[in-house]
Amino acid sequence: MIRRSDLLASLARCFAEAGLEAPEREARALLRAALGLSDLDLIVRGTEEVAERDAARLTALAQRRAAGEPFARLIGRREFWSLDFALTPETLVPRPETETLVEATLALFPDRAAPLRILDLGTGSGALLAALLSEYANAHGLAVDRSEGAARAARDNLVRLGLIARAQVMVGDWAQAIAARFDLVVSNPPYIAATDIAGLEVEVRDHDPRLALDGGPDGLDAYRAIARVLPRLLATGGRAVLELGIGQEHEVALLLADAGLPADGAARRDLAGIARALVTVPA
Repeated sequence: MIRRSDLLASLARCFAEAGLEAPEREARALLRAALGLSDLDLIVRGTEEVAERDAARLTALAQRRAAGEPFARLIGRREFWSLDFALTPETLVPRPETETLVEATLALFPDRAAPLRILDLGTGSGALLAALLSEYANAHGLAVDRSEGAARAARDNLVRLGLIARAQVMVGDWAQAIAARFDLVVSNPPYIAATDIAGLEVEVRDHDPRLALDGGPDGLDAYRAIARVLPRLLATGGRAVLELGIGQEHEVALLLADAGLPADGAARRDLAGIARALVTVPA
């Protein structure tokens, strides 16, 4: 048996030796998540002992984290827009910069009672659609993903969040099987150039699904596919909000303009100042 405080110190040393940026903070987070503890438990009950089985499990998780596996993968969950999402190997870990798309949408459609029809292309965990449905009480949405595993994960998350009554999930190659029109189309598509994937950080390269990363030779394949179908997907006055990779604003804007849906101005920037959410003019 080992005390919580000693185990915490051991995990922090492991993370420090691995070069993690905030070893003590990560150690606390892992201990809390794996054992269901609070910060108060760690502070005032640090001398309580941890069962050998739990200590061994935590040590194994720490070794995986030290080797570059994201914390969210270790615990199988990630928060996005203050909602909790379960992850699977087929889904990306939702990232804070993607919340820029939610913020852009709220600015475009300020009426939270609007009965929006929303399409989420490449839904992954369902994070974007779920965030939007949580904001628009009368909205209905369709989530599409090429991966059956990702579509299943999105549906499970929508069920658990109590949103499935206003949502449908389907497996499909972008919008090929969709005939309906929508007030809003959102997408966080794969946008990494295939030749750049090997140089990504290990947390992304080795643990995010390649299908959700690989944007083809120049990173723009998904945008080309989306631009081709957007004109028939958007209802009158409808808007599209697309996530961008770094440095892709100009190229994606040209693709949309060629499809008859130019950007409505400069892309919305994330908290790091990166052009992240490109919005089309009203259809």
